[in-house]
Order: sequence, then structure tokens, then C-alpha cells
Amino acid sequence: MTGFNFKEFETTAQGQINDPSLSPPTFNRSTQTPTSAPTSAPTSSNRFNPAYFAPSALTSNQTASPQTPSITVNALWLSDIHLGCKDCKADYLLSLLETVRCQHLYLVGDIVDLWALKRKLHWPDSHNKVLQKFIELAQNGTQVIYLPGNHDELIKPYAELSLWNIKIARQHIHQGIGGHKLLMLHGDQFDADVCVGRFYAILGDHLYDLLLFLNRNLHSLRERLGYPYWSLASYIKSKVGKAQAAIGHYRQAVLNYAQHFDVDGVICGHIHQPELSTHPRAAQYCTPQSTPEQRQIIYANDGDWVENCSLITETLSGELQLCRWNEQTLNLDILSSIALVQQPHETHKSQQQKTAAQPMPNTNTGETRPRDVA
Repeated sequence: MTGFNFKEFETTAQGQINDPSLSPPTFNRSTQTPTSAPTSAPTSSNRFNPAYFAPSALTSNQTASPQTPSITVNALWLSDIHLGCKDCKADYLLSLLETVRCQHLYLVGDIVDLWALKRKLHWPDSHNKVLQKFIELAQNGTQVIYLPGNHDELIKPYAELSLWNIKIARQHIHQGIGGHKLLMLHGDQFDADVCVGRFYAILGDHLYDLLLFLNRNLHSLRERLGYPYWSLASYIKSKVGKAQAAIGHYRQAVLNYAQHFDVDGVICGHIHQPELSTHPRAAQYCTPQSTPEQRQIIYANDGDWVENCSLITETLSGELQLCRWNEQTLNLDILSSIALVQQPHETHKSQQQKTAAQPMPNTNTGETRPRDVA
């Protein structure tokens, strides 16, 4: 059987929202169709038992690693994992999730690639284990918030509800250890701002598929020769002017939107281009009392797990870091970092009052509406 059973998935999701005691779905590899949790679960007829997802109670297909997390961070941002896509680096992500412990886990869209699953079902054990790991973390004290993107837009109607103890939201503001605020969104609403013409868009889609094919085969060869993962796709994109122009348009659209909120920065995904940088705020969002740091806004894109195996973390000291997972050392390679400074209370308050007076554009219609974060 090929394709993804959307009706079954939506029925399962809706049932769990209505009755949180229902267990999450798994995939039966023999029939390749979604099923409920294995009947060996120590509960009756699809009922959820938290102990069933503890490492000691996982089935043979869900065995957790005995490895104890060796890195602890306050917050971890992941996006564009694309579970269900053959280019997803699920094994690397599992290693990361077994190594890094966090208080807050933010899944910033395109976690499950429903587009790819609709074309052809690809759901190996590693993809199922990643999904089960997210649920396990949510059941064991980690705050997990899921912001659906365009490839998992089927989940968007369930915003503000919880699915297997994972909160679903369209966007969210994270308040960090130092008091800074970071707006989070996937970023697919800015596609119109990135458009470089229909011809280039179609050509880009086909070229990207070709790049991923080449990237996949090069990775397989390098792995057999003992070399670490290296993204050919990212390297080529960095050399193409049209691609860099589109990335710049996207970055500016995200920053323009974020400045309507009382935040110090924005974290997004969508374009598979990891970045951590600061940019000047527009003059109307600054006050005479603003410090040099407050006149800047942070742009963070946590990248993806198709090309880059990248993520954003907030350390226990409040530092924001862009990292890449090193599958050979089982550690995080820090690509860039920003030390966040706690804002003085009065200046922060005056900025909040000024920003509150600004209408926020509706990116879907071009209209304005009051400030509001789902």
C-alpha cells in the first residue's frame, strides 16, 4: 500500500484530543497502515498508561537507549525534521535526543512530512522512534510545544489543544532565563514575500529534489568511507545567487513581522537555512532610552534535519546557540552564539507600551489586527 491514510490519522488525532487517555498511534510495518498502540500495552483497548512509554516498558521496536543525557540546556528548538521523508536524518536526531536534556522542547513545524507520506508511505522504525521519543519526553516533565508548518498543516486546526501532552500552537513566545522573549513560528506564511517568479519557483523545486538525491548518495558514500556528514545541498545553495536572494527576502519578512511584538528575537524554520544573527530594529520600535542591545532584534533559524542536522539551544546561562549535531563525536558543534542580556525593567516597560500601540499585520490578508499570540 502506498500513500498515507489521512482519514485514519485525523480520526485518531481528534479522538485523542476529545479523550486524552487514548494512546498515540504507531505504524504496523506488515500492513503499512496506522494502528493504535500495540495490544501488549498494559491497559484495555487503546487506553493510555504513562508507564507504557517509560523506557522500561517500551516494545522491542521502541527500545530506548540506556545512554544518560550528558548535555543539559534550558530550551531546544527543532524544525523541518520531515519524518516520513526518505531524506530525514532520524537516526542522528535520536542520538541527539538521547544526549541532550532540556526543560522546553519546541517543534517549529514540518515535523511529520504529510506531503511525502501522501505520495508514498515511508515510515521506518527510526522515524517511529523519534515520534515516540517526543511523546515520552512530554509525558516525563519536558514542556513540548508543537507549531505545525506547511508539510504538517493538517495539525493546524488543533491549535491551542494538547495531543498526547504536547501543546499545539500556531505561534508562541518563549521567555528565557534572562527575561528575554523570543517569538516562534514556522514561517510558511511568508512564502509570498520570498517569491522570485513562477518559473524560478518551479525550477527551484526540481533542482532541490535533485540536490537532495545527490546529497543522499554522497552521504551514503562518505559514511562508508568513514567521513562525517557534510551537506552538498547546503553548499550549493550558498553559491546560488537566486537562492541567497530568496533567503534574504524571507529573513526580512520574518523580522518585519516579529517587530510588531514585544520580543527580543524570533525563531523560525521552513527554508532549511540555519542562521543566528542580529539586525537593527525599525526606528518606530525603538525609544530614546533603548540600549544598543534593545535596538537590535535577533533572527534565528534552526535549520532542518534533511540537509543540515541543526538546532537552536538556550543554555542554562541564557546564551542562545546555533548548533549542528556531530554524529561521530555525539556532541553539539556550536556554529554561532549570542549572549542575551536582561533588560532593565523600566525600559522594557516603555517599549512594551509603545509596541502595544502598533497594529499587527495579518500576513494572509494584508489587514491589521490587534497584537495577539496564539
